Amino acid sequence: MERATPSILCSYFVIVLILLLLDTSVAEPRSQIVQNICGNRKTMGYVTDFADTMETITQQMSTRGYGVAFTGTGPLANYGLGQCYGDFSLRDRIICYTEARYVLPHCFPSNGQRIYLDGCFMRVENYTFYDQYLGPEDRRVCGNRMAKGSLFQQTARRAVQQAISNAPSNKGYARSQVSVPGPSNETAYVLANCWKTLSVNSCAACLQNASAFMLGCLPWSEGRALYTGCFMSYLSTEKSNSDDKWLFLLANDHIAGKVVVIVVSSAVILGVGAFIGTYVWSNKQIQKKRKGKSLS
Repeated sequence: MERATPSILCSYFVIVLILLLLDTSVAEPRSQIVQNICGNRKTMGYVTDFADTMETITQQMSTRGYGVAFTGTGPLANYGLGQCYGDFSLRDRIICYTEARYVLPHCFPSNGQRIYLDGCFMRVENYTFYDQYLGPEDRRVCGNRMAKGSLFQQTARRAVQQAISNAPSNKGYARSQVSVPGPSNETAYVLANCWKTLSVNSCAACLQNASAFMLGCLPWSEGRALYTGCFMSYLSTEKSNSDDKWLFLLANDHIAGKVVVIVVSSAVILGVGAFIGTYVWSNKQIQKKRKGKSLS
């Protein structure tokens, strides 16, 4: 068997390094878990049915951004729902639902599991729940406890009202941003998203309830509502760029971390490539000298 030459080994090393760096570059904050909720009773369902449900949902999410599926019958059935939020690209969907699919089975064989991320949602139950929009596990999560003044609070409420007015007639999704008046240089950003299985009226009712509860996080600068049929969030970020789209993505931590990692990763790849190139060239020169000595 031939031994791998140093140049081939170096090539393998570069490929592995690049894959690792790419994997690091997609570990974005919006794939971070907000909350994972497990049911309080155990139902001994079939692992294969659960896995089949997850596989079907993730295939649908990769192509259209949401998916529904069920397997099994009776109390051992698995009904599933997965959805990415309306501003996600195909690449973002893959990152988010991969994380959700990895974490969700940790609840198995609980009678119910749901996971909220900042970019997507998944739920599995042993009954059909697709038309539900309110439930006993609905909650809010308040973060970044930096108290804001009355002007920001008023602005956040206006932004929330814009989002809940637009979302039901916009396929269940809306985002809004309203600048705080005066010299504060702040903006309130709001995201609202209903699950695709809801009617327009159910979506509106979910967002109305979720927004009222979420605004209880004020005066804190960040709040989320995790509801049976929808997800909402508001946050504050100071303006640092005239491009509103860029600001909104930054406000949602969508690409800020990725930009830094890509720059660092590119520098590392170039550095490693230069090092390997020098090593391979030096190795060839040594081999030529050895051949020259053996011939003489």
